[in-house]
Amino acid sequence: MLDNPIATSLIKYFVWVVFILGVIGFLRKLLQKNLPDTQTKYRTQKIIEVIGYFILIVLTLSYFTGNIKDFTLAIGLLSAGITITLQELILSIAGSVYIFFVKVYKPGDRIEINGIKGDVIDIDSIYTTLMEIGEWVSSDNYSGRIIKISNAFVFKGPIYNYSQDFPFIWDEFNLPIRYGSDIEMAKNIIIKIASDHLSNYVSDSISKWKNVVNKYYIEDAVVEPTLAITMTDNWIEFNLRYIVDYKKRRSTKHILNELIGIEFQKTNGKVILASSTFEIVRIPLVNIDDKAEGTSR
Repeated sequence: MLDNPIATSLIKYFVWVVFILGVIGFLRKLLQKNLPDTQTKYRTQKIIEVIGYFILIVLTLSYFTGNIKDFTLAIGLLSAGITITLQELILSIAGSVYIFFVKVYKPGDRIEINGIKGDVIDIDSIYTTLMEIGEWVSSDNYSGRIIKISNAFVFKGPIYNYSQDFPFIWDEFNLPIRYGSDIEMAKNIIIKIASDHLSNYVSDSISKWKNVVNKYYIEDAVVEPTLAITMTDNWIEFNLRYIVDYKKRRSTKHILNELIGIEFQKTNGKVILASSTFEIVRIPLVNIDDKAEGTSR
């Protein structure tokens, strides 16, 4: 078998591939131990990976175009590369190139892809690694699960990015106010608390939103807190809409509800939160004495 030049060339090729992959793994572990901070470690490891894969590509091209003269074998290898088995792998590698060059997302971004939401903690040549958010925990808390998603999914569906270009989101919640409350007082309390507490988010978001408007075909939007009122059968519904950092939605909603509740209590009953109640309009009268007298007769 070793007398066959094609077989010898293939054996040498696979030995080189194993050697290069081993060197990449060794350098990654060495850098992981010796570099000072996480960001430097991550970037250096990615550079090592890119260099290593580039060497593998050059090595592959040189072997399969320079040393192998048997076109039948070359065609067979080409056919194997486009089989169903390798399609997902090829698409994943293409996806990683697309992610890096188009900047679909980067480590640190919060995204939702293929129905999974999380923070991107790593991107390699095949997988995107997420720290999952949600599932059995409420709001935007980590579930604790680390998920690897094939990079091929960037070609298969929408990607929701919570932090690219505009690291803020709009959030809202409803406050039911009882009929008979001082509506103007309630409005002033809610808007004042929201404006005071969210002032930093509003000022930071104004310039970033202008950049989004200039970059994309999109209408301008109001980033200051707004209040909408709806009359319902049971109460007056106040809908507070505001802008917030995409990582602080839950804590901000908690603080706003707490502060508004405290201020409502200080109004001495002028503003009261409503709850579901039932009003009995009329109860039919029953003359028990007449019924008892008719029974005795």
